[in-house]
Amino acid sequence: MDRNSVIGFVLLGVLFVGYIFYNQKQQVTAKREKDRQDSIANLNKPKPVDTASYTTAGVPDSTKLVGAYGAFAGAANGTQQTAVLENKVVKITFSNHGGQPSLVQLKQFKDFQGKPLMLVNSSFNRISLQVPANNNTLLNTADLYFTGGNVQQLPDGSQAIAYRLPTSNPGQYLEFVYTLKQDGYAVDFDIHAIGLENVLPAGQKTLSLQWDSQNDKQEKDMQNERLNNQVHYRNTDGKHDYFTLGRTSHEKLDTRLEWLSVKQQFFNTTLIARNEARFAGAEVNTKVPESGNIVGQTFATLEIPYNRAHDFTFPIEIYYGPNHYKTLKSFDIGLESIIPLGSGIFAFVKYVNKWVIIPVFNFLSGFIGNYGIIIILLTLFIRLLIAPFTYQSYVSQAKMKVLKPEIDELKAKYADDQQTFGMEQMKLFKSAGVNPLGGCLPAVMQLPILVAMYSFFPSSIELRQESFLWAKDLSAYDSILDLPFTIPFYGNHVSLFTLLMTATSLMLAFNNRGMADQSNPVMKYMPYVFPVMLLGIFNRLASALTFYYFLSNVISIGLQWVIQKFFVNHDKIHAQIQENKKKPAGKSKWQGKLEEMQKRQADMQKRQQDIQQRKKQ
Repeated sequence: MDRNSVIGFVLLGVLFVGYIFYNQKQQVTAKREKDRQDSIANLNKPKPVDTASYTTAGVPDSTKLVGAYGAFAGAANGTQQTAVLENKVVKITFSNHGGQPSLVQLKQFKDFQGKPLMLVNSSFNRISLQVPANNNTLLNTADLYFTGGNVQQLPDGSQAIAYRLPTSNPGQYLEFVYTLKQDGYAVDFDIHAIGLENVLPAGQKTLSLQWDSQNDKQEKDMQNERLNNQVHYRNTDGKHDYFTLGRTSHEKLDTRLEWLSVKQQFFNTTLIARNEARFAGAEVNTKVPESGNIVGQTFATLEIPYNRAHDFTFPIEIYYGPNHYKTLKSFDIGLESIIPLGSGIFAFVKYVNKWVIIPVFNFLSGFIGNYGIIIILLTLFIRLLIAPFTYQSYVSQAKMKVLKPEIDELKAKYADDQQTFGMEQMKLFKSAGVNPLGGCLPAVMQLPILVAMYSFFPSSIELRQESFLWAKDLSAYDSILDLPFTIPFYGNHVSLFTLLMTATSLMLAFNNRGMADQSNPVMKYMPYVFPVMLLGIFNRLASALTFYYFLSNVISIGLQWVIQKFFVNHDKIHAQIQENKKKPAGKSKWQGKLEEMQKRQADMQKRQQDIQQRKKQ
C-alpha cells in the first residue's frame, strides 16, 4: 500500500468519525429540543383541579383551596357552561372554564374532507392571563371558572358576552368582554382588571397573556401546509417579519408589537392590539408533531403593559379568518403582508401582484364564477400586455437567423481568437442594425410576471376547492394517478397539468433550437434539460399555477407560428440588413467604450502570447 492510499484511508476515517460525532451531537440537540418543547407543552396544557386534594371528609376545605389558589380560590371548581356568538361568517363557542373561546368555526369554508372548518377545536387552544396565587406561584385563568356568560344583543346588531373572575375581596375582579360585530371575522376582546393593583406583585409592570394555538390539518397536502405554517408579527415601526414553525422553535421578540399572527396555508388567527395599545413584547415557542393530523403548535406569551390603575383596560382584537388579501388589507395595519406575494431576491414582484395581478383577478372574478376561465382571461391579458415586446423578440430572432451564416463564418475565421471574434461580431451587428439583446427583452419583462404568478396562485384562497376540468382543487396539485410508491425528486402522484407544462416547454425549446449556440453542449441541451429538472418541483404545486404556465406556453407557440408565418418576412429583413450595411456606421458612446475595452483585452492577450513565445525560445 503506497503513501497516497494510506493518506486516503486516514482522511476517510477522519470523515467517518466526524460524521458519527456530528450525528450524535445532532441527536443530543434534537433530544434537548424535544424535551424543551414537551416541558413547554406540559406547562401550558390544562390542569384539572384534583378536588380530592382540597377536601376534608368529603367536604371542600376552604383553607386548602386558599393555600393553593390564593384570592382566586372561589374559581377553582365549577361546572362548565358554554355560550355562542355567531354571525354570517363565523361561529364562536365560549366556555366559562377560562372565559375563553373553546370552538371557532368558519361557516363559509370546509376542510379537505368536506367537514366544517374549525380554527379552534381542542383543549390545546387557550387564551389565558397569568395571575398570582399564594407562595409566589402563578395561576392560568384558563384553568379557572368564570362567572357570567350571558349573550347580549347590542343595538348595532353586534353580540357581546362578558366573563368575570372575582377574587375573595369585594370589588376586585378580572373581566373578559368579547364583542362580535354583525359581519366580519374579528371579535373584540377587552381585558379589564378592576381593583387588582394590590393583588398583583408590587413593581409588576406587565401582565403575561398566554396564547396556545394548534393548527389542525385543513388541506390534503400536509407537507405544503407545514411549509406555510408560520408566525408573523409587526412592530410599532411598521416592520413586518415572520418565521416558519418547522424551522424555528423559539423566538423572543424584544420590541413593542402591533399584532402577532399564527398563519396557516389559507387561514390565520391574529391577536391585534387595538386603539393605540401595543404589546410590550412576546416570546414564542413552537412544536411540529412527528405524526398525526396536527400541522403545528404555537406557545406564545405576550406582555401587556400594566399601569396599575384601579380600573385597567387593554383592548385586543382577535381575527379568525381567511388569508384573503382584500379582507386583511381592510384592517389597515399591514396584516395583508402575511400573504406570500413575493420575498427574498424577488420581493419586488409583490408590487406586480398588488398593482396588476390582484386587481385584474378581482375584476374578472366580479362577474365570472369559473376560476379556470378567469385564469385563461388573466393569461390572455398578460400576454396582450407584453405583446409589443414579444413581437420585437421574434423580429430580433429572425434577424439573428438571417445573420447566422455570416456569424458562422466569423466563428470559423477567428476560432482561436475569441476576443477578435467578439469585436467582429459586434461590428456585424452594428452594420446590420441588429440589437443582439433584442430577443432577451421579452424574457426580462416576463420574468417578474412568472415569479409573481408563482407566488400568487398557491396562496390565493379564492382558488381553494375550486374545480376546473380534471383538477378538483385549483389551489392543490391535480393528481390523475396516485402511485403506490414514491419516486425520488418527483413524488407519489402524477399531475397532468405539470406534464402538459413540461411538454409544451420542450416544444418551445425545440422551436427555438436555432437560436442556441450549437457548439456549446451546455447551451445546446439546457433548454431541454431544464423543464425536466423542474418536473418534480411543479408536480406538487397548485394546479392553477401549472395550468397558467401550460397555457402561457401554448399561447407562445401559437404566437410564434402566427408571427413568423404572417408578420415576419425573412426576405424583407435580409434586404433591410443589406441596406443597413451600406449606410455609414455611427458608434454610440457605449459601443465605442465596449470596442475599446475589447481591443485592450485583445492587445493584452497578444502581449501575453508573445511573452510566452519568447520564454519557449
